[in-house]
Amino acid sequence: MITDIESLIARNRARWEEAREEAENGPAILIATTVTGFSHVALLEAVLAVALTLRGARVHMLACDRALPACLKAESHSVPDPAAIADYAIKDLICGPCVALGRQLFDPLGLPVSRLGSLITAEESRAAEEISRAIPAEGLPAYRHDGIAVGEHAYAGALRYFGRGDIAGQAAGEVVVRRYLEASLRTVFAVRRLLAENDFHSACFHHGIYVPQGLIGEVCRAAGLPLSNWNPSYRQNTFIFSHGDTYHHTLLEEPVESWKGMDWSEERERNIMDYLATRRVGTRDWIWFHEKPDEDFKAFAARQGLDLAKPIVGLLTNVIWDAQLHYRANAFANIVEWVIRTIAYFRDRPDLQLLIRIHPAEIRGTAPSHQPMMGEIEKAFAELPENVFVIPPESPVSTYAAMEHCDSVLIYGTKMGVELTSIGIPVICAGEAWIRNKGLSLDASTAEEYFRHLDALPMNARLNADTTREARKYAYHFFFRRMVPLPFLVPGKKIYDLDLESIGDLVPGRLPGLDVICEGILEGTPYIYPAEKIGLHDR
Repeated sequence: MITDIESLIARNRARWEEAREEAENGPAILIATTVTGFSHVALLEAVLAVALTLRGARVHMLACDRALPACLKAESHSVPDPAAIADYAIKDLICGPCVALGRQLFDPLGLPVSRLGSLITAEESRAAEEISRAIPAEGLPAYRHDGIAVGEHAYAGALRYFGRGDIAGQAAGEVVVRRYLEASLRTVFAVRRLLAENDFHSACFHHGIYVPQGLIGEVCRAAGLPLSNWNPSYRQNTFIFSHGDTYHHTLLEEPVESWKGMDWSEERERNIMDYLATRRVGTRDWIWFHEKPDEDFKAFAARQGLDLAKPIVGLLTNVIWDAQLHYRANAFANIVEWVIRTIAYFRDRPDLQLLIRIHPAEIRGTAPSHQPMMGEIEKAFAELPENVFVIPPESPVSTYAAMEHCDSVLIYGTKMGVELTSIGIPVICAGEAWIRNKGLSLDASTAEEYFRHLDALPMNARLNADTTREARKYAYHFFFRRMVPLPFLVPGKKIYDLDLESIGDLVPGRLPGLDVICEGILEGTPYIYPAEKIGLHDR
């Protein structure tokens, strides 16, 4: 078994050199692996570089070389003092291992690699600093440079660093935003120059938001260059790719025709329902938050004084800082406003009970929140209304068991809407949850529309059989078709290890999931894995 890129190339040197030579006149593909300190990002994109070269593409890599004063890799655990960002010191804290890992993975390939720093002139570096210093504080999030939303990505990056939905009261908060803005501008200048010097066919890179990936996407779109973004998905050994933008955006607008016409059968329904049942404990996932959830919701209800004979409406929160980008369809300015106004509404609805489940990722996520939702609730309400109950993030109470006792569930951005509708639970969506626009939930685009939906509660009924069946079809599409399997990437010491026999495992026709991804990058075909035709290929 081959477990690393260097060994893969070394053991297949002649075949690799032949493939590179054959690809010299092929379409040029940009793989922008700019944050190589995330080992899973660099490893997957190095493998993609090999697979695309084997398909005749001329791959060009983009990596960072300590060129940015702030980036996605700066997190509160790795850069605990924000003064390090304010003082341009992260290059001494986190950049060294990041650059070294990139060289370790990319140098053996012998492919062209551009570095951000070499693409930025001294004049552009000064301009980025001057612009970021001159923008008034209140104008930072909305600042656009030549039409590019650099401020939005910069502000989102700073929020991610602080683990909050705003920077109010944060030490060096404004300065940190300005450093992210400077990094955003540097990225824009560098990527513009790279695109001007190369005739790329398309680009592919991780995530698509924050700094620098979000800015790479903005520049590519402005230049009319087709791009693909990717992220690890929930199921083990799977990844989600999307055309043109981050999946946070594209899943909201995916045409229903991409899944409604799918052949349906008892076997496929059984497959998705069996999988959804495992999500309660995460046995087939590599992203989950409870190993031993407490399924005895009745005991919790008795302790809290919840009346199971009276209608309960569930509410599921998200981590406040996560993916704070602009979504046109949100009914509220942000998730905190949604929660606070919903509690105020239920204060005047004594006929209903509101059960708030605060997301466990606030304390168990890879970047824990420093702005807990319970703290925001306590600021707004000295005492909660008698009919409002909270399951805190540290509670082992099963979210699934709790929501199964609800008349309906209110969501903002959680993917739980996909799962809840699949078991017939009505969902009201106030934010950018991926169940929106599928004809399966009640979607609100304004606060007025949202409260009209609440006025109609309780629903006193589960979704009808036709809607529930369509919800299960979408869940199958979401979890089995949009989450593309790459079984050669297995959990290891640095998130993933390779599990390959030779370079031949990456050639066309060997791995259906890899073919879907490479064809999407090269030909613009949908990133839909035909699980209903060829099987799930779980390992």
